[in-house]
Amino acid sequence: MSRLMKFSGIIPPVPTVFKDDGSFDTAGMALVIDHLVNAGVDGMFFLGTGGEFSQMSHEERLAVAEFVVGYTAGRVPVLIGTGSTNTREAVTLSRHAQSIGANGVVAINPYYWKVTEENLFAYFSTIAKSVELPVLLYNFPALTGQDLYPAFVKRLVDAHPNIVGLKDTIDSVAHLRDMVDIVKGAHPEFSVFCGYDDHLLNTLLLGGDGAISASANFAPNVSTGIYRAVKDGDLARATALHRTILQLPRIYKVDVPFVGVVKEAMKACGLPISSYSLPPAAPLSEEKIAVVRRVLTDAGIN
Repeated sequence: MSRLMKFSGIIPPVPTVFKDDGSFDTAGMALVIDHLVNAGVDGMFFLGTGGEFSQMSHEERLAVAEFVVGYTAGRVPVLIGTGSTNTREAVTLSRHAQSIGANGVVAINPYYWKVTEENLFAYFSTIAKSVELPVLLYNFPALTGQDLYPAFVKRLVDAHPNIVGLKDTIDSVAHLRDMVDIVKGAHPEFSVFCGYDDHLLNTLLLGGDGAISASANFAPNVSTGIYRAVKDGDLARATALHRTILQLPRIYKVDVPFVGVVKEAMKACGLPISSYSLPPAAPLSEEKIAVVRRVLTDAGIN
């Protein structure tokens, strides 16, 4: 695979599987990876929001990255989340990802300080210059408090050829449209992914490249079906599947953080994994698990 490969399609932000004592569950992680590869996803993103990177130690992030890259073994491209509140750590994690054979890194902006634009530009620039790997930006202003707006993203891409894409986790068609128009307009190979399930069809019709959204972990056939239907020009099928995906976002409101919700949804769809999530996430009550299952049933998923 080319180091500056083009990323597109459906790339699940994969949950990290833990045993009930909080230790990394390599057997459960292997089960999830095999399931997603067999489901036909176009890549996997580990150690993102749903991968619980923010609850992990530095050493835990290294160990997870090493396992998932090694176990996936090139079957699909692997992206590793390396963003941090600490630029030095982000660089170290990015270089580690490169050394173990990841296909790219994904960097969220520092999520404690709201930094000046110049400092934010320097943060991403430092990461991009530290590796030869493709770098994807991760925009999640609801959690970071700071938007990566299209003109700023274009400025970064103008300066760094290895910044090749963006996960835009924002509930705004206009934001996605402007990202496509402004950034892809200047750099056609730049990849724009939505982060919300129900924006996949919008993103594709606007000229974007796919989704990095959580439902691809428990209902991969829905998002992969939409993506392939649009590519085939079958908008009737894409629209039918879009009606299904529109019912899924309410599942994430069952608990905050929603990481355990996604794992319970995966279990409900037949994956025998532990739903343990690192604190401050807590186990879901039976009532909340019932809500998760009801959302899936109403959507015709399980």
